[in-house]
Amino acid sequence: MTSVPHQSSPPGEPSRPPEARGHMIRRRALTLLIIVLLIGVPAGYLVISANQSRDSGKVKEARYSATGLTAGWPSSVLGSLYQVKIPEDATGVAYYETNNWKTSRLYAQFSTTDAGLEEFLGHIRTSTSELKENDTAISTRDQEVVGWTFTGDGPWYGLTHAQKNPAPTLDVMVDRAVPDRPTVYVVSRTIP
Repeated sequence: MTSVPHQSSPPGEPSRPPEARGHMIRRRALTLLIIVLLIGVPAGYLVISANQSRDSGKVKEARYSATGLTAGWPSSVLGSLYQVKIPEDATGVAYYETNNWKTSRLYAQFSTTDAGLEEFLGHIRTSTSELKENDTAISTRDQEVVGWTFTGDGPWYGLTHAQKNPAPTLDVMVDRAVPDRPTVYVVSRTIP
């Protein structure tokens, strides 16, 4: 029969009785559980977070590597950042965003009413009176990025609304081929 060693106490204190085996096992199990929780939970969180971040990057990469516009409304964050507030009555809404070290751009198109066009232009502190007939405000380079051509029936109107950095500059084209239902094309660019 083995004897349980007597635990020594610091000098000047009475000696403690030996720890019961069951108590010692429970104490060690509790210590192990605490260590696992303190190390394992944060490590598991980091693995999950890294996987989500990687997946998010893949989704963004696929979206940004696509050529052409994506049908749907840009997020409110994008709309606010690029100052592109699409009217609520708009149809045929599509957008595309590009980013590089020099310039970020949001391309958007939509059809709206005359009132919706005024609302959109009013949001960028301009109006339909500033639109110039046959003024191609959107560059050939920007047209090629999303496959726009401004040579159809028309009439076509354009304007450039330049603003001081960091506010974006907006190039706007309006196709008035359908009476009372203008189609708007806009490129908003910011310099990071």
